[in-house]
Amino acid sequence: MKILGREPALWLSLVAVIVKLSTAFGLDLSDKQQAVVNAFAAAVVGLLVALTVHDGVNAAILGLVQAGMSLAIGFGLHWSADQQSTVMSLASVLIAMWTRTQVTAKVPAKAHTAAGAAGAAGAADAKAVPAQKAAAAKKRGTAKKAAAKKTDKAE
Repeated sequence: MKILGREPALWLSLVAVIVKLSTAFGLDLSDKQQAVVNAFAAAVVGLLVALTVHDGVNAAILGLVQAGMSLAIGFGLHWSADQQSTVMSLASVLIAMWTRTQVTAKVPAKAHTAAGAAGAAGAADAKAVPAQKAAAAKKRGTAKKAAAKKTDKAE
């Protein structure tokens, strides 16, 4: 993300100062509303950083949703705690559903099932699956080379 560069905290400071400057010159915001605006800005920057480094994006999105709801409530949205928790639950489920389509298991389904049934020993076996695949691929490569040599000799 080029716009943030390596200084997301500096950008957040700029937002905070702009909010304070704006209220000093006529923007009618209470201290609570200023704090909520700055919290929302922090959530947005956190999301941008998480997207950039591809780490913790789900938590950043949930934080942004929560900060957005706080922002709306700070500016007059009248939601009960039940309504807020329901919206957060929906956001959490939607993010989980999206995440499910974006990730793949490191262990194939058959090995995963065996690992679950066999417990810790099965888990160790499941970790060995990639090594077994590599060994099988190496054998296939050796067999192909041997077949190629036979073909060369026959010609």
